[in-house]
Amino acid sequence: MKEAIRKAKETLAQTEAVIIGAGAGLSTAAGFVYSGERFEKYFGDFGRRYGFRDMYSGGFYPYQTQEEFWAYFSRNIWVNRYMNAPKPVYQNLFQLVQGKDYFVLTTNVDHCFQKAGFEKQRLFYTQGDYGLFQCSKPCCRKTWDNEESVRGMILSQGFEISAENELRLPEGKTAAMTIPSALLPKCPNCGRPLTTNLRSDDKFVEDEGWEAAASAYEVWVKAHQQEKTVYLEIGVGFNTPGIIKYNFWQQVYQNPQAVYICLNPEAGDVPKEIQDRSILIGGDSAAAIEALIP
Repeated sequence: MKEAIRKAKETLAQTEAVIIGAGAGLSTAAGFVYSGERFEKYFGDFGRRYGFRDMYSGGFYPYQTQEEFWAYFSRNIWVNRYMNAPKPVYQNLFQLVQGKDYFVLTTNVDHCFQKAGFEKQRLFYTQGDYGLFQCSKPCCRKTWDNEESVRGMILSQGFEISAENELRLPEGKTAAMTIPSALLPKCPNCGRPLTTNLRSDDKFVEDEGWEAAASAYEVWVKAHQQEKTVYLEIGVGFNTPGIIKYNFWQQVYQNPQAVYICLNPEAGDVPKEIQDRSILIGGDSAAAIEALIP
């Protein structure tokens, strides 16, 4: 593993063009875990009442009312989008590529890249953004920022929000598990219920911002397809491998000057066609990123 770190660090130092492909494992390494202590702290009341044990399951629970659903999901959005990650993994990753010609392709929806200092024009969030609402129909190809709306839902449950966006309950208080009907988000265009701008079915809205990011990604890839380039994949699994993993393998295969670096607790294997230009680093991705900083 030390040899893989050394080789990756040397490769990155000698390469100006780096594209990062980031999956859920990167945010997990940064402390955005959906179960355990973090779940109990913010969702323990929901877990005890409804019987689920992680945030992901809570998002699919068949709540009887929209007031219950949005009480749960507003907390989910807040702690996974507006609160900062517990560990400075994204900041360390930014330090690793700062000053280089970089781009980020990610399936994450938690906005951690921008909060860490990455330029918006160099980011493509393929699967949406927790910080955006869209019409549930949808009636139009528009999205709306949801921070103000979600904040109102959080406060209505009795939470206080610190200057750092941390949630806390006043001593002796119990959080409400429903929100007032007046706070249910409605589409400004047609009045139907709003939902989160997350890709889960064919109703996902690819708005102007999404289209611009997709175009920027295509332009970046085309400009570097025959240049010395590092394809740095972090925390990508096999839920949607075609977006990043298989895509990166294909790009590296087509470009003899490209190198594939994979950071993953279970780094796995790569096609034999690119084995000689691949560096696989298992174990803790947070520690690996820190070790790669010059």
